[in-house]
Parts: sequence; C-alpha cells; structure tokens
Amino acid sequence: MNNVTLNDEQVEYNLEKDTLSIPLPKELEPGEGARVHFDYEFTLPEGGLRFTKSNDNYHLAQFYPMVATYRSNQWNKKDYRFRGETYHTGFSDFKVSYEIPEGYTIVSTGEDDEYPSKTDGTFDVNDVKEVFIAILKEPMVIQKQEGDVNIRVFGFEDKEDFYSEISDVAAGALHYFQEIIGPYPFKQLDIVLDGLGMEYPGIVTANSIYESGPVNPEVLKYIVVHELAHQWFYGIISNDPYNDAWLDEGFANFVTGLYNLTSNDQEIPYESMEEQLGSLESIPVNLPLDQYDRHMSSYIYSKSSIMLFKIFENRGGIEEAENYLKVYYDNYKYKEVDTQEFVRFTKKYFSLTDDFFFKEWLLLE
Repeated sequence: MNNVTLNDEQVEYNLEKDTLSIPLPKELEPGEGARVHFDYEFTLPEGGLRFTKSNDNYHLAQFYPMVATYRSNQWNKKDYRFRGETYHTGFSDFKVSYEIPEGYTIVSTGEDDEYPSKTDGTFDVNDVKEVFIAILKEPMVIQKQEGDVNIRVFGFEDKEDFYSEISDVAAGALHYFQEIIGPYPFKQLDIVLDGLGMEYPGIVTANSIYESGPVNPEVLKYIVVHELAHQWFYGIISNDPYNDAWLDEGFANFVTGLYNLTSNDQEIPYESMEEQLGSLESIPVNLPLDQYDRHMSSYIYSKSSIMLFKIFENRGGIEEAENYLKVYYDNYKYKEVDTQEFVRFTKKYFSLTDDFFFKEWLLLE
C-alpha cells in the first residue's frame, strides 16, 4: 500500500495478512458516508488460489480492497482459508478503468468487453457482489448467442470442436436456468477454460478442481454448468459463503442436477441418492467452514443438494422443484438468505407445521 486517504486526507492504516483496517476520526452517523482512496500495487503469485498467474494469463480475483459485511455491530470478516470462500460482500456498483499490454485481451464482469480488446478502456457494472478480470494471452474464442446473451468461451489449446461443445452446453443451461429460475442479469456471459472452477458475476473459470490437474471433458462440462448456476445462487441471491456455504453450493448442484435430468428425460434417482447419504455421517450441511475436515465438499455440495431433491420426493418432483425455484428467486433476488430464512420460506411454501424434515440435515437455532 503506497497511500491511503480518507475524505482526501492521508490517514494511517493497518494491513495485517488480508485485513486492511482504517480508523475513522469520528463515528459515522446512519446514512453518512466516507470516501476512501487506495494507491497500491501487487505481484500475482504463480499457483495462487484464484488470484494468480496461470500459464500466460492473469486472473485478478479479489484484487482490490473489498468492504466486508457488517453483522451484530462487528465486521463479518473471517481468517483466510485455502478451501471455500472466506469473504462476504454486499451488492455494489463499480467503474473500472484499465490499461493492458499489447497481445492481451481483457475478459471481465463488465458486459461490453470486446474481442480482441483494446489496450485501454473503461466499464461500469451495477448490483454485483464483486468484479473479476482475466487478462488473457492469445486465447481461442468461440461465441454463441442464446437469446439476448452473447456466450463467449475462451480456450488455450487447439480444441475448437470441444470449445464449441462447451458453448452448446452453456447455452442449454442458460436457457433452462432463465426459464425455471429467472432472467440472467447481463447481456454477455464469459467462460474462461483456465484455472480452478469458480464463479464471478458475468464470468466463470473452469479447468481444474482442488488438488487436481485439468479434468476430463465430461467433468469439465459439469463444472461449467455448476458455475453458471452460481450466477443465480451467489450472484443474484446472496448468502454468507463462510457460515452458509451450502446455500449457494448446494443450490448450484441441485439446479445443475435438475438441468441434467430434464435434458436426458430422466427421473430423480432417489435410490442412488439414499446410498450416497448412507455413506455420510449425520453432520449438518450448514456449519461454518472451519468446522469441517477435508471432506467438507461431501456435505456442503453433495449432501445439501440431495436433501434439496428430497424436499420434492412425494411433493411434486421435478415440476414442483422448478415452481419452487421461481418463487424463491422472485422473493430473494438481490437479497441475502441464511439457513433460518430458507427454512422459514420452505415451511411457508409447503405449509409445513414443524422443523422435523430440516433437523435431519441442518443445524437450527
């Protein structure tokens, strides 16, 4: 950090690991604001977690000072972890100016990126939880239109046919999600086939998962659909990814499963789901991240999505699940949901009188 100013006056600050704190000279009154300016520089790590230099590409994730949410008279900020997301932000508006070297193209949360891009420019984006920028060297680009949305797939190998397959899968998933959940909020959707699978507003990355190299083609297609599902569950319906990670990961897995089932004209495979549940412990899916061991994904991703499917067993199946998702979206778009609110909504939706079903897999207050 070279310089930090508060309301145009230089101030002292403290940067400890990933927490930047700036003491205010006086308390802010409700509705009052403060203008903070940061002057800083960084070098991207190789092999970093999302904020990284990958091959000849640069992934700028969480690269700017992000304002944490505020809960119960304190900042909702957790220690950095290498698994899961430990930051939680609200919806904000951004204006970004950039200059990049010749030979590179910029792909971002902004919905007006061009290919090949200019070496300088600006973009505005509103009502997003964060901004992600990828600066890519000589990618292969496949574009496909789905309704009003331009889908762009950026790859880095001689695999044009496969990248076209990815664009087809993305178009099918985008069409389905818009139909059963609600409208996608941008006119552009970018898929960067490089780095860890991860969602950001208007853009996703997909190539590998934790502790593995590049995944096989079928797994990659699944990851792309899962990350696209996050445009609704995280991008539009917000949740705390540290204390309630299951609400975006479980829902993303759930709607990805619905898409795959309907695409193949299949029923919900409850028998195999029960077998999966039988191999898991009776651990709730909504614990904070630090309360899971290395098998965290088995609960936050898998068990939670299975239990979401089980809500609709004997309650209308796939058709009712799709109706439920639309009502859920209409109620909570651009709002934040926690476990208690999810339970309250679901009980109301199905006219349930007790918490019996939820106590099997959720820790309730």
